[in-house]
Amino acid sequence: MSKIVEKYAELPRPLRKPLWRIWHRMITSYDKETSTVFMNYGYASENGEFDKVKLKSEDEADKYSIQLYHHVARHFDFAGKDVLEVGSGRGGGASYLTRYFKPKSYTGLDISSKTIDFCNSRHTNVEGLSFIKGHSQDLPFADATMDAVVNVESARCYGDIPKFFSEVYRVLKADGKFLFADMIKPEDVDIINKQLEEAGFKVFEKKNIRQNVVRALKLDSEYRKSHIHSKAPKMFHKMFYQFAGVEGSERFDAFDKNRIDYWSYTLTK
Repeated sequence: MSKIVEKYAELPRPLRKPLWRIWHRMITSYDKETSTVFMNYGYASENGEFDKVKLKSEDEADKYSIQLYHHVARHFDFAGKDVLEVGSGRGGGASYLTRYFKPKSYTGLDISSKTIDFCNSRHTNVEGLSFIKGHSQDLPFADATMDAVVNVESARCYGDIPKFFSEVYRVLKADGKFLFADMIKPEDVDIINKQLEEAGFKVFEKKNIRQNVVRALKLDSEYRKSHIHSKAPKMFHKMFYQFAGVEGSERFDAFDKNRIDYWSYTLTK
């Protein structure tokens, strides 16, 4: 199983979605305290990018995962806006952006019923935040209803990425922003860029943040390992190391040795 996890991003797309669901179920079964709300690889910077970001004490443990969301969202003013996150997972990013940046509404959408149930029980009392089940290629919203759409480390699992991009374009208001970040194999970057262009998006900024992801994983590896040790049986530790991208894992090496890039996009309708 750990070998499958190592090569997850290289597997055929039809296999990625069911494997992702299996991972969610496993994490839920071992995370009895519901403390795991982020599953991204994180972001770290040496240039003082986050010097003015003051996290609450309860958010400090997840700071590198939070910094990825903060970086992806940095060009959008959330205050009073309607925001959709597609592939919101266990809701950590949705909760952070809602609590700190105060959109009018923030809807997290995910394909997994169990994940949505988890989020609606875990992220209570966050004004404006809600979670619904839905499909990335058939978004359950009317045309031009969202000021921004967020998508972090999720699109690589989708069966039809161009259809997803066109759905995001459809639900965005005029001049709405698409805040998108994911790992992309170097040979696929031009393909993704073309698909975004064909969907109608204009690039406000795009950036390869692979080195920032590698730095975050180096800084966060010991915490990730200790978190895995506290929750999962020892027989599954190696498998979870791969999933979490800890230093020394195949996933970490893929980033570190530039076999997989990580791109951040701010796009405008």
